[in-house]
Amino acid sequence: GDEDTLLFVFMAHLFVENNDDNIGFHDIDDIFDDNEIPSWVKREFRTRESELFEKELIENVNEDGMARSDAFKLTDKAKEELLCELNINEVGKSVNGLIKAETLAEKNLIYNTSECNQITELSSILSENRFNEVQNRLRSVGMRPGFCCIFYGAPGTGKTETVYQLARQTGRDIMRVDVDKIKSCWVGESEKNIKALFDRYRNICKNSKLAPILLFNEADAVLGVRMEGAAKAVDKMENSIQNIILQEMETLEGIMIATTNLTTNLDKAFERRFLYKIRFDKPSVESRAKIWQTMLPDLSEHDAQTLASQFDLSGGEIENIARKHSVNAILKGNDSIDVQEIINSCRHERLSQNNCPKIGF
Repeated sequence: GDEDTLLFVFMAHLFVENNDDNIGFHDIDDIFDDNEIPSWVKREFRTRESELFEKELIENVNEDGMARSDAFKLTDKAKEELLCELNINEVGKSVNGLIKAETLAEKNLIYNTSECNQITELSSILSENRFNEVQNRLRSVGMRPGFCCIFYGAPGTGKTETVYQLARQTGRDIMRVDVDKIKSCWVGESEKNIKALFDRYRNICKNSKLAPILLFNEADAVLGVRMEGAAKAVDKMENSIQNIILQEMETLEGIMIATTNLTTNLDKAFERRFLYKIRFDKPSVESRAKIWQTMLPDLSEHDAQTLASQFDLSGGEIENIARKHSVNAILKGNDSIDVQEIINSCRHERLSQNNCPKIGF
């Protein structure tokens, strides 16, 4: 029915825009006017009676071999058949565990001046010819040829997306590491996982014309200050993982970029090993106005300036509000910009942010 079609379009939108393969009922809330999901939607999704399951367009998220009844994703069939027909590029298509550079969609990111200059310089250094030159110079003076960078700062400031855009610009694939997935409940397994990961990265570098980027995403858990005299098994494991990463950074031949929301608690041993450190601050008023106009092109310059001045939001938060507005516009069949409605969304975003801290993308 129409409702199923709308739900699928919305879930496809979340996948294409966010690479979101873990969609919960709280995400689906956004498409209903009163922010209350009708009970029939929850029932049909929980019992798998929805047409979307019958047509193999969506499936439950699988965690440790168990299907979750409250989290859903598009099936591979839906991604391959329907999204290809719509000519929508899958964001970051993975082949053999590597996110291929040519599948990364171009995204216009807006930075503050200091970040912009550093990222432009980094993009130039990571280009094929320049990077070979930099590595040769480092070797000639007896320095480590590995190139380690850290992007740190507030959630929603575009750290991870910047890595994707750098990869796209320089033609480098990405080997993405989500630290939480590496940690195993079996003591000793996490250390093996980390060592195996660096071994695999080394082999890929040897067999690739261009070294891929090793991305440690949201690496707060392993970049924080190490525990002195750690007694608990979990603390010992984290210290052990940190020591392995520190050793591997010493012998790294390729490119490692870590992203973290930590701004003050970074371990000094890690800080020394990162050649490039780029701090991502919340956007300035001028940058916020540009982000508003990029996200909502029909917004007048005056309204964009008003929103930017009144609300100190990150780029991720502005994008979230713009998305909600776009979905509501589709539902109401009205493309006109209601600035007061956007202001209300900004106030709501700020309240929810204060009540429940968000993790950055």
